Amino acid sequence: MKELERALIADSAAASPSHILEGLTEEAAHRQIAGAPHTIFGEVWHVTFWQQVTLDWVRGIETPIPAHASDGFPAADEAETWEALRTRFFQGLDEAAAVARDEGTLDTQVRCPSLPGKPVRVMTAREQIESLVAHNAYHFGRVVLLRQIMGLWPPSSGGFTW
Repeated sequence: MKELERALIADSAAASPSHILEGLTEEAAHRQIAGAPHTIFGEVWHVTFWQQVTLDWVRGIETPIPAHASDGFPAADEAETWEALRTRFFQGLDEAAAVARDEGTLDTQVRCPSLPGKPVRVMTAREQIESLVAHNAYHFGRVVLLRQIMGLWPPSSGGFTW
């Protein structure tokens, strides 16, 4: 497994997403922590949202970015279950890992829409996946912190604890 794929799905610089999300109940995923802007559900929904945008762009679908940052997080009345969100996240993660594995497409140019009035950015599929890795790492760090605050870290299979 090459490092780009490992950074997405395995234990590269941090615990793997599967370990970070392991054992979380619906209640824990939706638990609001005082001072935290989002729940674990909200953080994972956000990562899943941007993962789908990334995959769209890599496929040549110029999905527009939201006008406001809040549009990239779930609405208060989001009805998706925690298990459905996890499934959707991991399906997209598998697709992103397939892109990372495909050396033939990593240098493909990808058009990435910007906010209105800003030029469309162009980058390679590799750069887009690297950006996804960085974005996921940031938000999964927040998930780990929320789990630590709730006393739910590390998961039963282990995880990085320092």
